[in-house]
Amino acid sequence: MAGRVCAITGASSGLGLETARALAGLGATVALLCRSAERGEAARAEIAAATGNRDLHVVACDHANLDSVRAAAAELLARFDALHVLVNNAGLMLMQRRITVDGLEETFQVNHLSAFALTALVRERLQASAPARVITVSSIAHRAAQLDFEDLMSERLYDGLYVYGRSKLANVLFTYELARRLEGSGVTANTLHPGLVRTGFGHNNGSAMRAFMTLSQLPPLACSPRRGARTQVWLASAPELAGVSGRYFVRRRARRSSRISYDGDSQRRLWKASEALLGE
Repeated sequence: MAGRVCAITGASSGLGLETARALAGLGATVALLCRSAERGEAARAEIAAATGNRDLHVVACDHANLDSVRAAAAELLARFDALHVLVNNAGLMLMQRRITVDGLEETFQVNHLSAFALTALVRERLQASAPARVITVSSIAHRAAQLDFEDLMSERLYDGLYVYGRSKLANVLFTYELARRLEGSGVTANTLHPGLVRTGFGHNNGSAMRAFMTLSQLPPLACSPRRGARTQVWLASAPELAGVSGRYFVRRRARRSSRISYDGDSQRRLWKASEALLGE
């Protein structure tokens, strides 16, 4: 990966941190996109100490604030002449509905819409740097979900687990449509389920949910963040994946995603709805 520039969102902890660490260990230039610059700097120092790679860069990026996402994209374009890998890893799950500063439901914005926006903003640089790759972290939770295009902001009914699943379905639909639009450009787009991973994910929802998530993430049910990051690191770096696009992976194997995720009309409709929500 020497000479390759990789940008990873949510890189200060969990899967994002382990992905950044692994790609840095392979010699890549790594941009760590983090909501907290302080935590980003701590992650950068930790990765540098572990890998000996000093070509690490912290970029402030809060997915709950579209202006922050736009500023992060501008910083990436200003700092780097090329961009070879974008890993859309940042995500959250909220049991209570929250609205961002942009007036949007937070789970949908953080998990899908900001990744959609960031990818669009750096797309030309990815294409100019081809061969390049976009990897978007989804979840098996997408299988139980459907999108209600009349209520993407979950105003009528809010169930935290289901809304999370819908955002993960959006990740898959987005990836398949992106792969189609990038066909022939030298840029691939793939998505994945990392498995159940022992991180702090979901712990920001009160003591009862924290206890449930902690128990569900105990061995042998859950794997370590380092193991969980293997698939996205492989998707970002494996030579044998050159040209492979529009696929859903689990444990480094291509799998079928949910039936509805292959619906072309839904893929295109989500793309148009996402552009509309972004005011494009």
